[in-house]
Amino acid sequence: MNTHPAGAGAGLSPARGVDTAAPRIAAAPRVDAEPWVDDPFGRAVRAGRGPLWLRRADGSRLVLEVERWCAPVAGADHGLVLRCLGLSAPVLDLGCGPGRLVAALSEAGVPALGVDICAASVERTAGLGGLALRRSVFDRLPAEGRWGGVLLADGNLGIGGDPAALLARAGALLAPGGLLLVETATQEVDEVADVRVEGPDGAGPPFAWARCGPAATLRHARAVGLEQAERWLSHGRSFLALTRP
Repeated sequence: MNTHPAGAGAGLSPARGVDTAAPRIAAAPRVDAEPWVDDPFGRAVRAGRGPLWLRRADGSRLVLEVERWCAPVAGADHGLVLRCLGLSAPVLDLGCGPGRLVAALSEAGVPALGVDICAASVERTAGLGGLALRRSVFDRLPAEGRWGGVLLADGNLGIGGDPAALLARAGALLAPGGLLLVETATQEVDEVADVRVEGPDGAGPPFAWARCGPAATLRHARAVGLEQAERWLSHGRSFLALTRP
């Protein structure tokens, strides 16, 4: 997953549990450090395991499911892959993280490209036989306006702390008739918070991160000209399929 203070794409999705443990003192990050780049996320991806959290300014933290992202597709992931079968054009995974969805799509015969700002994520995706670029989702990307499907899974709707701007960007990448598949928070929430990626050895720089439930996501989507094509729940996770009318 990848993100950036202004928005990027790094397959990261907070787990459903919120840890309200008291804040711990972490080493101060470099002034010029980048989230998901100069923080514990890359080390966790290379190791294939956590623990890893998003730490809020109030001291609460969200668990990041590193082990699930580094494992092969399972559970609700299969629904995303199935909805990409038969699309008229390749699929773009924004914030692809360690690359399990890109690899699974490729194995299923669906051309796919991942985008992530974290070098470790791009390297791990390539190690699985997938293709990935190290870029922000807001950077210039190949084939803009010609992708059959765009994925925002694993909490990546939070990228940049501005869901409407991210959905507008993702929608602009779609070809006519394309499908934007978005994972939402399971509960009805609409919030933006300053967070840091935190591991056992310290935390990275602060950045804005958003969390939206289905209703808030659909509201932001409609504000930028997208419409709901489908809504579903699977294995405790929540998803929307969006299209451009």
